[in-house]
Amino acid sequence: MRVFKFGGASVKNADAVKNVVKVLQEVGYENTLLVVSAMGKTTNAMEDIINAYFEDKKEIPSKVAEMVDYHLGIISELFPNAQHAIYKEIKVLVDEINGFLVWNKSPNYNFVYDQIVGYGELLSTTIISAYFKEVGITNNWLDVRNFIKTDSNYRDTTVDWERTQENVTKIDQKVLNITQGFLGSDDNNFTTTLGREGSDYSAAILAYCLNADSVTIWKDVPGVLNADPRYFEETQLLNNISYREAIELAFYGASVIHPKTLQPLQRKEIPLHVKSFVNPKGKGTTVGKGVGIEPKVPCFIVKKNQVLMKLSSLDFSFIVEDSISELFKLFHQHKIKVDLIQNSAISFSVCIDNKFGGLEKLLQQLKSKFKVAHHENVSLYTIRHFNTKALESLQNGHELLLEQRGTETVQLVVK
Repeated sequence: MRVFKFGGASVKNADAVKNVVKVLQEVGYENTLLVVSAMGKTTNAMEDIINAYFEDKKEIPSKVAEMVDYHLGIISELFPNAQHAIYKEIKVLVDEINGFLVWNKSPNYNFVYDQIVGYGELLSTTIISAYFKEVGITNNWLDVRNFIKTDSNYRDTTVDWERTQENVTKIDQKVLNITQGFLGSDDNNFTTTLGREGSDYSAAILAYCLNADSVTIWKDVPGVLNADPRYFEETQLLNNISYREAIELAFYGASVIHPKTLQPLQRKEIPLHVKSFVNPKGKGTTVGKGVGIEPKVPCFIVKKNQVLMKLSSLDFSFIVEDSISELFKLFHQHKIKVDLIQNSAISFSVCIDNKFGGLEKLLQQLKSKFKVAHHENVSLYTIRHFNTKALESLQNGHELLLEQRGTETVQLVVK
């Protein structure tokens, strides 16, 4: 059994969906499970619908219509027959979205988010499954929410591994299965999500429970690069990476692999391949059991839109275990992700990700106990296996706010 994961860029339009068929025809699809993301930027479109629900309900119909039109445009190219059953299947899903927005009484943003945003994956897999059948590829469409069970911490759930394992073993491994990434469900069968970019994690969960031979993530890049080509001009393909090295890169924010993806794969030593859907026969990158990284070159990682805070004690007393413990309780309470810390006797600097919007309330609480200075919209750069040339390339032209250096890794917070 193999698990293939196709992300949003690989199914962003009709030609991309047709290319997925070509990839499968080239590399085979026997005993394979496909995990598929929402098409293109659909997750962003779903977030627009959610924001309209909370901010201006008059905008909901136009936001929903925009999202639907995008999918209908893809369908019209894939299915020449305007009477094809896919149109009814899509209407059912859209009616579910509109129905939820009418009957929902919960003011919890994270709950509403999970109930709506997951329709991106449900729409994409419904369309792709139908198209595969149209071109003669028999497959089973599976609702992943029936298999991956989680707690109710909406938008960032924890997997119930025991129940998930029990459910996943019921999947027929002899056929091509298509299911959704990113999604699960809680004890009340409400939809939950595994965190943004969680489709990679979904593939790893399913692979672990199925004792899969491998997981392949199909990307629009040739494999894992030593830097994100969106932000760095010169990049190099990494041929092989150990689980440990890949987990380090993911921890620091390498976007090609989701941070949670590698842990279940490592436990069962399931190799992870990262390959290009443009060149399916290309070597790509293999993540597996082994030593280090090949070739051993500096790896650059950047996290944009971070917040750097410097906290000082009001009375020049030491910032020690009790106060640091209190700080991390506050970070947890406000769903603030900590990416870097540095402390001295009377000060504590921390670079954080404010993705859940808890910064303002956090600052109010902190200012009652500490002297607080903060910089918003800073960037956190991490260089693994750094050398002098790599370090100089980042320091030039940036205002350096904080530096932290170890034997293998250096981190810079810059404006």
